[in-house]
Amino acid sequence: MRIYMQTPAAPDAPVRFYQLQLQPDLLGGWNLIRESGLQGQRGSARKEFYEIREDAEAALTKFRDRQLKRGYLVVFREGA
Repeated sequence: MRIYMQTPAAPDAPVRFYQLQLQPDLLGGWNLIRESGLQGQRGSARKEFYEIREDAEAALTKFRDRQLKRGYLVVFREGA
């Protein structure tokens, strides 16, 4: 599962991005990868491990909702 978000283009502010990825781990768990930064530049990434998929999906939804409240718009969504 992958969600890619951006801030709307504005003449006085650079476009920022925020990406969430949910990936299975080789040991049966789930990794939630959060990446953010300025569009066209290298961003920062954070990885969190969850043993249960439902917990990882709940965290993904929490981070997505937080960014939507900050004005980000979903540009791309892949997966269930």
